[in-house]
Amino acid sequence: MNNWYLPITIVPGIGLLILSTSNLMITLSNEINNLMTINLSETIIKRKLTQLKTLNRTMVFFYLAIACLATSGLIGGLEFNHKIASYISILGVILMLIGLIFLVKYSYKAVSIRQDQFKNSFKP
Repeated sequence: MNNWYLPITIVPGIGLLILSTSNLMITLSNEINNLMTINLSETIIKRKLTQLKTLNRTMVFFYLAIACLATSGLIGGLEFNHKIASYISILGVILMLIGLIFLVKYSYKAVSIRQDQFKNSFKP
């Protein structure tokens, strides 16, 4: 199998996704902390905590994807069973896609929470 390097080339891209997702997690965590200190609506804080949980799940899927892709590259490079390496690569890509779906879910919910925050901040 001369394509052992293919799964390894995907790893830096997932690494960038992990970096940006961890920045989102840090920002969201700080925002939750600030909202708790000013005693904002408990429902918005709970929704933001759910967002944080979604980002955490996203990170888990990205880490699993990297593990699968690195293992696949190693198996392919050591010339073990190429079929297994291919299956592990496919699993890694599927895990990455699941993580991306969670990011899309996070994005949609972030907008609706912002809209609710905006509405609540201008209530008389």
